[in-house]
Amino acid sequence: MDNPKFQINRTANNQFHFVLKARNGEVILKASETYLTNQGCRNGIEAVKANAPFDSRYNRRDAVFNYTFNLEAANGKILGNSERYDSRAARENGIEAVKRDAPNAPTEDLS
Repeated sequence: MDNPKFQINRTANNQFHFVLKARNGEVILKASETYLTNQGCRNGIEAVKANAPFDSRYNRRDAVFNYTFNLEAANGKILGNSERYDSRAARENGIEAVKRDAPNAPTEDLS
């Protein structure tokens, strides 16, 4: 098992994107947008770290066998999107992992 971490990657159009990986290596949060600069991407990560502990920042979405969440800033801007979960319970586990792991996760720059 790895430690949780953010990873910065470069996209095909030379922009930047991050993911948050859980202890098991699975992606638990993806950036909601691509960034023009590496620093912009790092600022997005810092916003995730600052907002992750607060349950009120998670916008839960329900559909049949398709449970997701968005992490939002206080102003409602979406900071990150979850993967799809098959149940509400699995989604809640994902949210708890982001709350627990994001605030102190190091950043690995693969760009």
